[in-house]
Amino acid sequence: MKRFLLTLTWALIATLALNAADKNVVLIAGKPSHPSGMHEFRAGMMLLQQCLAQTPGVKATLHSNGWPEKADAFDGADAIIIYCDGGGKHPAVQENHREILGALAQKGVGIGFMHYGVEIPATNGGPEFLKWIGGYYESNYSCNPMWSPEYQNFPDHPVARGVKPFSNRDEWYFNMRWPESQQGITPILTAKPSTEVRGGPYVSPKGPYPHIVAAAGRTETMMWVYDRPGGGRGFGFTGGHTHSHWGDDNQRKVVLNAMLWVAHAEVPKGGVNSKVSAEQLAANLDPKPAPKKK
Repeated sequence: MKRFLLTLTWALIATLALNAADKNVVLIAGKPSHPSGMHEFRAGMMLLQQCLAQTPGVKATLHSNGWPEKADAFDGADAIIIYCDGGGKHPAVQENHREILGALAQKGVGIGFMHYGVEIPATNGGPEFLKWIGGYYESNYSCNPMWSPEYQNFPDHPVARGVKPFSNRDEWYFNMRWPESQQGITPILTAKPSTEVRGGPYVSPKGPYPHIVAAAGRTETMMWVYDRPGGGRGFGFTGGHTHSHWGDDNQRKVVLNAMLWVAHAEVPKGGVNSKVSAEQLAANLDPKPAPKKK
């Protein structure tokens, strides 16, 4: 009996130690926007949370409908990932949120923004995004066409582990604002937009912008990671407009890998493996009004 109790005690201690070592990834899903099947921040984050739940050593907590109301939402966070509408109403620059994220980044907490969440005004959050994730989308400088980039080549980086060539038609942003020195920035998803893509129309404003057209033939970056000075990490992912694309194993893998990496969790040799069913993709969509008849 004593031996059994001792064995049980050590097992409990080992379990508690393992749980204490789990990396805590905080997911923030923005408020509903756009027609059904687009900008499904809550449903998309729920899918990614379910995938992370199957990953040893990671704990994922989801806060829906915008900035968390709980004062302790970021206690013990190793990474904060925000998937939301951006621009001037970006939750990162409302009230004192910029100061909160800045303090967490200073402590080494990883930060990631996805899709519209990478867009921020140059004079209201732009400098902070350069510090937190290494770049951002600037309206009328960056552009957001609907197109099908062919992701064929990937860097030797943990976030690219196990990712195979893929393509899907989505609102993939490019021509980000970068700092003068791009030290610490590693492009993950890159492709060359065609002349037709550069010529527009873009989603908004429709363009075309002369500086985008003039850069014909240049390879563009649609996802990147950033090693911040001091040891913190960040990433920006510009896809994710269309909810159904979370069913793409490679898109899902590269984002899940990034979530682990910014949290300083070990990315598996073959990347994060996950499966998403058609039923899961169809679940938890935000209630949205039907499109108006023309």
